[in-house]
Amino acid sequence: MSSLNRVNPAELSPPKGFSHAVTATGSRLVFLAGQTALDSEGEVTGATLPEQFERALTNLLTALRHAGGTPADLARVTVYATDVADYRACAPQLGRIWHRLAGRDYPAMAVVGAVRLWDDSALVELDGVAVLD
Repeated sequence: MSSLNRVNPAELSPPKGFSHAVTATGSRLVFLAGQTALDSEGEVTGATLPEQFERALTNLLTALRHAGGTPADLARVTVYATDVADYRACAPQLGRIWHRLAGRDYPAMAVVGAVRLWDDSALVELDGVAVLD
């Protein structure tokens, strides 16, 4: 059976929107490709970062679900943002989107600033690793 344990040492700053470390026990890894706010026609949807984040996260979770996993199986997610300052400003709203779609627990996460993403109009991309039993 898959098991994830989130590790947040008291010596480190309190995590907000991520876990400092995640230990994983399971028998199958799922590597999730980067997902942007593409709809089923291959068009980027949403004009704002929160709108695109919601669609990108939905796409990531859809791929995970079809691979047999759930949001609780996510061990690692990397967020690529074209505007990190905007990401930080939107963090409370993005956290609410995460909670609604993926639950209260966070995987180990990083936000990386990107000059641009594959699609010119994409503002954010998410990829991840999940551990399944």
